[in-house]
Amino acid sequence: MTSTPAPWTHQPVEVGLVGAGPWARAMHARMLAAGPETRLAAVWARRPEAAQQTAAPYGAHVAASFDDLLDRCEAVAFAVPPAVQAELAPLAAKQGKAVLLEKPLGPDLTAAQRVADAVADAGVVSQLVLTKRYHPTTRAFLDTARTVDVTGARSCYLHGAFLGGDFATGWRLEHGALLDLGPHLLDLLDAAVAPITHIRGTGDPRRWIELTCEHANGAVSQASLSGAVDVPRVLTRVELFGARSPVVYDTAELDHEECWPILRHDFATAVRTRTPTEVDARRGLYLQTLIEQARPE
Repeated sequence: MTSTPAPWTHQPVEVGLVGAGPWARAMHARMLAAGPETRLAAVWARRPEAAQQTAAPYGAHVAASFDDLLDRCEAVAFAVPPAVQAELAPLAAKQGKAVLLEKPLGPDLTAAQRVADAVADAGVVSQLVLTKRYHPTTRAFLDTARTVDVTGARSCYLHGAFLGGDFATGWRLEHGALLDLGPHLLDLLDAAVAPITHIRGTGDPRRWIELTCEHANGAVSQASLSGAVDVPRVLTRVELFGARSPVVYDTAELDHEECWPILRHDFATAVRTRTPTEVDARRGLYLQTLIEQARPE
């Protein structure tokens, strides 16, 4: 299944990128430079040599400071650890810049609240990079889910990235799958079943955590999360059960390259039309509230 965004008729949105790590290079810089909806205007990172390596393939300016970056763009994309995003995103919002935010908003609920409050106070556009949300298959699944009376659901998000490699980073190893993978799966369950009214977690987020969610429609769902298991491929799966045949969402066959044009188009459209996005900082704060509730005792 493919989905082609509508032709772009506006000026490209000038975006500054904060961060120059593996995710910034592999996704953010490449996506923003591909246009036509956006242009990668500048890159800033705390390691100038990394910023240079990230900016060079696209002819983007290497900002000398965060303030320099803000002077050269109308929107800011963040590809940095949650604590750094929570420090800098409010400053960008206060300068009137739209913000493209990674999940989680911050390392904890207090930091996430600061980000969401700054975005709300400034009245700027915000959008979360919940990658799977922008795939046509995901959108078709959520459309179908809204027609189903769900009694119960089970889901998982499992991979082995924390065992080693580019994404075995400090904050992920410290906080584990709940903070890193939890926003993705909880967002899908909340959108597909009904708003989550209560959540509890058991296990160790750094190894394996199991979540039980109670939903506003009376349904109950389960979510298994781990980034520290050796599996042949990433497993992301949601199964909805009720009086009809199960509705199943599985990312095994998804091409994530299909997400980036839709994500970019959605963000640029929101910036140019000043229209709030569905998956925004307020949504990020809601998901972080659920994560805080789900922390095992």
